[in-house]
Amino acid sequence: MREEDIPVPRFLIAILLILPVACAKPTPGEADRGVIAGRTWVVTGASSGIGRGVAERAGSLGANVVLAARRAEALEDAAASIRATGGQALVVPMDVSDPNAAEALAEAAERRFGRIDIWFNNAGVASIGRFEEIPVADHARIVDVNLKGVIYGSHAALRRFRAQGHGTLLNMASVEGRVPLAYHASYAATKHAIIGLDGALRQELRLGGLQGVRIVTILPWAVDTPFWANAANHTGREARGPWMDSARAVADAIVWAAVHAPAGEFPIGSKAAAAVLGSQLAPGLTTRIAADVIQRVQMEEAPPGPSTTGNLYAPSPAPPTVEGGFRSR
Repeated sequence: MREEDIPVPRFLIAILLILPVACAKPTPGEADRGVIAGRTWVVTGASSGIGRGVAERAGSLGANVVLAARRAEALEDAAASIRATGGQALVVPMDVSDPNAAEALAEAAERRFGRIDIWFNNAGVASIGRFEEIPVADHARIVDVNLKGVIYGSHAALRRFRAQGHGTLLNMASVEGRVPLAYHASYAATKHAIIGLDGALRQELRLGGLQGVRIVTILPWAVDTPFWANAANHTGREARGPWMDSARAVADAIVWAAVHAPAGEFPIGSKAAAAVLGSQLAPGLTTRIAADVIQRVQMEEAPPGPSTTGNLYAPSPAPPTVEGGFRSR
């Protein structure tokens, strides 16, 4: 009998999703101000969701924050919030899929603040639906933003970190980089690729003796952000994720990780940690559970919704909030 054919006991599902309660989402505090204040953070995808949450939290602890995304007005709104809490902010409208944009972003940050200490590649898009029912151009666009954008940003950041001998690169992957989900094929593929990219880059840093440079790969669970409203969608139902986490809590954990986490993969919260553990101990069973869950949540329980290209090719008009408001519905 194949592993994926083994009946799924309900108690195992409960263990995978609930047991690691000790894996709480850490939160940065005033004690971290000393290592955050005055440091320069570059955050892509900073107009809403996790990116905005990270930018605002770092800014509230005195960081210089360089905010990048396509929506200039939304970035200005986030910058005003940062300045109101004592941080400094620079707005750089850009599209991460542009091969030249990351270098221009880095140069703008250096002109304003002198150096870059932390770079967070966070911008991402998705198209939800059966793989063959999603236009191939949408699949290509997801790769352009989610993978190529991370490559461009990492290239710009690591060249500077090598020169100055220190720096932290945070790359946004996902639990889907370890446990892919049906109807998210290209998105999951890019998150797998980011994990592979970061693993290879960490080897290069070790071989080069660059102990002052860290690469942390962020693996969150499904998060309640505007991502779900912004995603392209070909399912005939509203986009949904299972048991979403708070976007503010995840953003706080990422700020904490930028200061405290060792180089490597950083699952955020108990559900993410359980899913990653399950992918290591029983990969076939874990992916079967994941498939059953997403089938129920996305294709059976989600209310009807329109087909849309979301924000793949143009910024979304959705409010530039941190939280998406899906958990309260």
